[in-house]
Amino acid sequence: MTGKHLAEHCRAEYPKVTNFILWILAELAVVACDIPEVIGTAFALNMLFKIPIWCGVLITGLSTLMLLFLQQYGVRKLEFLIAFLVFLIATCFLVELGYSKPNSSEVVRGLFVPEIKGDGATGLAISLLGAMVMPHNLFLHSALVLSRKVPRSVHGIKEACRFYMIESAFALTVAFLINISIISVSGAVCSADNLNPEDRMNCNDLDLNKASFLLKNVLGNWSSKVFAIALLASGQSSTITGTYAGQYVMQGFLDLRMTPWLRNLLTRSLAIVPSLIVSLIGGSSAAGKLIIIASMILSFELPFALVPLLKFTSSKTKMGPHTNSRFIAVLTWAIGSFIMVINIYFLITSFVRLLLHSGLSTVSQVFSGIFGFLGMLIYIAAILYLVFRKNRKCTLPLLESDAKLGDAGHTEGEGSLGHLPREDISSMQLPHQRAASDLD
Repeated sequence: MTGKHLAEHCRAEYPKVTNFILWILAELAVVACDIPEVIGTAFALNMLFKIPIWCGVLITGLSTLMLLFLQQYGVRKLEFLIAFLVFLIATCFLVELGYSKPNSSEVVRGLFVPEIKGDGATGLAISLLGAMVMPHNLFLHSALVLSRKVPRSVHGIKEACRFYMIESAFALTVAFLINISIISVSGAVCSADNLNPEDRMNCNDLDLNKASFLLKNVLGNWSSKVFAIALLASGQSSTITGTYAGQYVMQGFLDLRMTPWLRNLLTRSLAIVPSLIVSLIGGSSAAGKLIIIASMILSFELPFALVPLLKFTSSKTKMGPHTNSRFIAVLTWAIGSFIMVINIYFLITSFVRLLLHSGLSTVSQVFSGIFGFLGMLIYIAAILYLVFRKNRKCTLPLLESDAKLGDAGHTEGEGSLGHLPREDISSMQLPHQRAASDLD
């Protein structure tokens, strides 16, 4: 509606220091997202070719660059291939549900009456949230809307927004169902009475590198190969979206642009370093734990993208008559508040538990507690600042009536907001040799 994406609105609304901090946090989210993709790709290469995990981590530095190069031959074809491979593994897990026969009443009960049992369960739930609703993807999708060809009228833009919402809801629903099937299958298989000793050992230390045995009923000896291919495709797909998100974040917050291959190389290098160190020291088990930590970081950073999004879309100074309805505003703020409360609760309880069982001397515990709680106070204060700060910059929608964008009186030029699609946004997605049909 406004012709700007979320990062650009942040740059226009917040002071320079706040804007810079939000940019750093968004970039950290991109790197934190890339760490699981690096390790997941390394696991896939290990399953396919028996390459050591640490070697696979190094190889991932080139894999996504190759895919970015291949996009010039048709991004839609590449997206279709990746979607097909991910759909294949999702289908396998759904079929495996029929073999493993989890207790359906328990599955449904867990959906509507969630319970967090056992040590580390809260952390796993938070990491799952961060892995599904990645903060940098909020910046990405708000920019992707501007790259599409939509009718240049209020009605046309509203229709386009409705279809974008359906598309996003469908993608999140599919991801949700895949996660449900994976969790249900792993729970049913690992609780079975007829597990052989090897599978029982895998269940006791389950990670991505061992999860393929869950599909043996469906794929037999091919389970590890098919799982590895789908894992490889999923990792590359997520990394490409992370590259684009980083492009839009940098352009929106700082008005800077980088070529996709250079942007990917920078992000991937930052992700490879911790992944390589952990895989060398701790092997696949430690690398699997790093995936959980990186996903938890994504959840902790989610408020710094979610709060500006909710405030801007609920603000009449930003959206005019196109603000969220009262019902949508209340619902989204309730969900956002719940996420923030869970994050803060987990940070405080985990830190206290770690401090009490650290084995440090009393003096060390006191100083660690002071610095730790000071960091949490800064985290809480930063969220409260974003929540209660009033929007001060007025950015009205491009159109107030059902007229065409060209008649709205906006000036044209590079990155003009007076027309869609935004050419400066579209040009960051694909190599310049792309076909015009790829922009549709």
